Amino acid sequence: MTMTSSRTDGGIPPADITAHRDTSAADHSSAGHGRIAPGEIAIGVIIGRASEYFDFFVYAIASVLVFPSVFFPFEQRLEGTLYAFLIFSFAFVARPFGTVAFMAIQRRLGREAKLTIALFALGVSTAGIAFLPTYAHLGFASIVLLSLLRIGQGIALGGSWDGLPSLLALNAPPHRRGWYAMLGQLGAPLGFVIAAGLFSFLLTNLSMDDFLDWGWRYPFYCAFAINVVALFARLRLVATEEYSRLLDERELEPTGVIDMSRSQWRNLITGALAALASYALFHIVTVFPLSWISLYSSRSVSAFLVVQMIGATLAAIGVVASGLIADRVGRRTTLAALAGLIAVFSGFVPTLMDGGELGQNVFILIGFVLLGLSYGQASGAVTSNFPAKYRYTGAALTSDLAWLVGAGFAPLVALGLSAHFGLAYVSVYLLSGAACSLAALSLNRALDIRN
Repeated sequence: MTMTSSRTDGGIPPADITAHRDTSAADHSSAGHGRIAPGEIAIGVIIGRASEYFDFFVYAIASVLVFPSVFFPFEQRLEGTLYAFLIFSFAFVARPFGTVAFMAIQRRLGREAKLTIALFALGVSTAGIAFLPTYAHLGFASIVLLSLLRIGQGIALGGSWDGLPSLLALNAPPHRRGWYAMLGQLGAPLGFVIAAGLFSFLLTNLSMDDFLDWGWRYPFYCAFAINVVALFARLRLVATEEYSRLLDERELEPTGVIDMSRSQWRNLITGALAALASYALFHIVTVFPLSWISLYSSRSVSAFLVVQMIGATLAAIGVVASGLIADRVGRRTTLAALAGLIAVFSGFVPTLMDGGELGQNVFILIGFVLLGLSYGQASGAVTSNFPAKYRYTGAALTSDLAWLVGAGFAPLVALGLSAHFGLAYVSVYLLSGAACSLAALSLNRALDIRN
């Protein structure tokens, strides 16, 4: 005689087994999909930052190699480059205004609409440069249009802030926050390698006449295409319910800028200055040396771009290493130590840049290594200081101000000082950035970089 139990599967009546299993599966699915892992957020950050940096470096390299000839042919090469660098800085001035404007759009229309409009505006501004008539065809109006499109890029970049870096930092395991903080920073060396590689290829395979006529426009076309891909990749994450829930849980919502600035101005200033050494070095090893070589050296510009690409690869390794170092000794200690090393490095700028190809190569390679190690931990270094309600807007504006103060005018100032007073003044400029970083970090006693 076979006995049939009325209860199986851990005491659950047979009639309820199927329903129990369905409910368990649903609960498991919710657990699996109700939380976005830090790795998923990191991918969105890397894709978004790499596309933005590619745009950034395409314009920066063109400001050295193209714009002085096609938009300022009536000036000497030095003056034309300085004018191009002045327009280059417009985006950094416009960026905080873009952040404020698009925060208002987000409050009214939502995150997805804000990001879509911002990246569409960025793509239009970038593509507009690709189609822009030169001075020979349009006269002074071409310079005005270039300036407006550059301002458009800056406003759009401010509006493209999606909160992913802050969300990544807050959701990362406490003992791994240095590692996750550096992931988004990988976009900088990646974007530079692609942009420099494109220009090096074009310079090698085109005559200078063809390059200045139409070849320089190709990287801007590529930038527009990459923006489209990045838009869909970021929207795929930003539009999810899980992302919205995480932002709501962390109170990562835009707040009034005036109210935030009144109560959090100390954190804004400290955040902008804490990584100033890294942001100043950013252009001293990327844009400025390229302009110096183009103006005052007979070496091949395309070959020099290859050296910079090698340096950017080393910088990427430095970015990764910074995450490991910061998780061991703390982000504040890491930033302070690198600011000190940058201060030491600043003293060798004249010797290395005037040291022929070997000295210039050493300057580039060491400079990029220091840049990777420092820049890897520069993002959101004081984000945790902001109260939750101000963190979303505070992190965005801190980044904007850091770029404006540290990097926005760096190519213009470095080239202007070195051309008129000597390379020693570039050392002073870089040293001042390191000193500001050390001062800001020492004053920011409340900051716990390790968490």
